[in-house]
Amino acid sequence: MSKFLPKLMTATALAATLSIPAFAEGFGLGRPALPEEITAWNLDISPNGDGLPVGSGSVEDGEMIFSENCAVCHGEFAEGVDNWPKLAGGDGTLADKDPLKTVGSYWPYLSTVYDYVRRSMPFGNAQTMSDDDVYAITAYILYSNYIVEDDFVLSNENFLDVDMPNADGFIVDDRPSSEYTIFTEENACYENCKDSVEITKRATVLDVTPDEAGTDQAAAEPAPEAAPVEVAVAEEAPVEAPAEVVTAAFDADLAAKGETVFKKCKACHQTGEGATNKTGPILNGVFMAKVAHVDGFKYSNDMLGANEAGTVWDEAHLAEFLAKPKSVYAKTKMTFAGLKKDSEIAAVIEYLKSVSQ
Repeated sequence: MSKFLPKLMTATALAATLSIPAFAEGFGLGRPALPEEITAWNLDISPNGDGLPVGSGSVEDGEMIFSENCAVCHGEFAEGVDNWPKLAGGDGTLADKDPLKTVGSYWPYLSTVYDYVRRSMPFGNAQTMSDDDVYAITAYILYSNYIVEDDFVLSNENFLDVDMPNADGFIVDDRPSSEYTIFTEENACYENCKDSVEITKRATVLDVTPDEAGTDQAAAEPAPEAAPVEVAVAEEAPVEAPAEVVTAAFDADLAAKGETVFKKCKACHQTGEGATNKTGPILNGVFMAKVAHVDGFKYSNDMLGANEAGTVWDEAHLAEFLAKPKSVYAKTKMTFAGLKKDSEIAAVIEYLKSVSQ
């Protein structure tokens, strides 16, 4: 199997190549990055082990950590949940019409597993795990693919001793007809570049960001329609809409911030029109509703018990749960560790109010 694998450049090498200090000074953009800032950002790990932190983690510990942080998307045995990636299986399928590409069947380097978990996981709470925890999760993924035994302990010292099943399945496609030559230094093109760069369109024009009050476009089109809307509301004054607004009052600005924080939850929960149950239940109408109130979703037994006891999702209960879900309902399927900042918790609660009208 032939596959072109471009050479990855470390943060330090990239900084040297671009001559960042000169670049920053020449264009007046910011300042050169401090050595400690580059060190904090430079998390890459090479196939030869460069960049690996000192540490270790066992399959046994990894199973527990994986269950708490990864299983909600990848399954308890790394088998995948719904459309979330499968991390185990697929052995012998690479020649099939529809191969299953997992860590065990496809990935040539173990360093990529450690690097990705350390850099991007758990989803919505990246870079919060210790190096030892990442070693343990990586060990458990190896075990799930029958690459190591259940008593295996992975460390920086034995990392390169692990044989990945598809390590020899990749070669550099350096044929002249491939794109390989484009990325070599001698063939790199630094000619006929533009003399200047102009901004041709802005994000608001492309409709990829919300409208902001005070922008030219926001003031241009909505204004003519404002009067008819007000008249319609005035004519239908007897309708009980005002009472609903008072009942479900929320801080719109804080709710908007909460919607941003809620992106950490979207992998499992949906809100708004057309929302459906996924890994977690829909959250429309959750504020002041009884715990475990969504029909068709299979809740844990302790949440069902709370439902029978009449417990509701008021501000205090939501705040406690969002801070540390497992401390409130130990058997909950929700493996998210919790929001660390009180300001984020308050914002998410306000957002949940906004979708509970």
